[in-house]
Amino acid sequence: MLKRASLRRLTIATCALLIVGILYLFPTKNDTRFQTTKKYISISENKNNIFLIDENNYVAMTDIVVNNKTPSKKAKELLETLVIGSKKSEYIPNGFKAIIPKNTKINSTEFKDNLLKVDFSKELLNVSSANEEKMIEAIVYSLTSIDGVKKVMIFVDGQILNALPHSKKALPEVLDRSYGINKVYDLNNYKDTTKTTVYYISKFANNYYYVPITKINNDARDKVEIIISELKNSPIYQTNLMSYLKANAQLQDYEIKENSINLSFNENLFNDLEEEKIKEEVKYTISLSIKDNLDIEQVIFSVNNKEIDKCSKKC
Repeated sequence: MLKRASLRRLTIATCALLIVGILYLFPTKNDTRFQTTKKYISISENKNNIFLIDENNYVAMTDIVVNNKTPSKKAKELLETLVIGSKKSEYIPNGFKAIIPKNTKINSTEFKDNLLKVDFSKELLNVSSANEEKMIEAIVYSLTSIDGVKKVMIFVDGQILNALPHSKKALPEVLDRSYGINKVYDLNNYKDTTKTTVYYISKFANNYYYVPITKINNDARDKVEIIISELKNSPIYQTNLMSYLKANAQLQDYEIKENSINLSFNENLFNDLEEEKIKEEVKYTISLSIKDNLDIEQVIFSVNNKEIDKCSKKC
């Protein structure tokens, strides 16, 4: 009888080990321990920036998973996500919404020599007067977030869109990020105006994301100085936008070399002096702003002439 009990315990132990082994080799879908599998990596690599409307009515940057790789097909997928009520709307993150009018079709996309041509159906013109400029901004910034796409041309049923539907404000035939986004005007006169796009941080629930603001003013300083100065200003002109760059962080010098820029700061750039680390939000707001204004691919951060960090093309 004792031998039978021992045999039974041995059998149960063997079965238990077998079950554990099977679960280890074939994890369930909810098992987060296995998020470094090939499938998980391929999904994260397929993310692309998209500019949607946030709860504060800003055109804001987030990202979604895209299935296509070529610029023209990726563009169509992003644009379909921007259409209100489309099949792609389920992929929009919480806190954001689409802006292109319902039932708008993307007739065609064509990419060549860094220029993306997009032809929409006539429903695009149904956009409200309050959203017509934001819609163009969302389209241009979303499409130029695709690798290789520098410029955009917008057509409606084969005809170039050369003015906003309601205000009739003229649009350039070829659009790029110099068009601006979430524009704020602070002008003393209409001569010697400058546009500078600065990225700030906003928050929905526990998620942080980036909001670009194009400031149109008469500031005669160069764009690098304007960016750093604006990010240090506290409080920011809108309370729902944030910057973590310290007011006593001083830009001592900078040097531009081909597609990179080296920014030299004092030690107040650090979030932690002992660890000599730059806060991620500081690195990204500066880098995104620099890249938008100077067409720079890499931003290098130095403190007291020592390279500390860098933000490359896919920062």
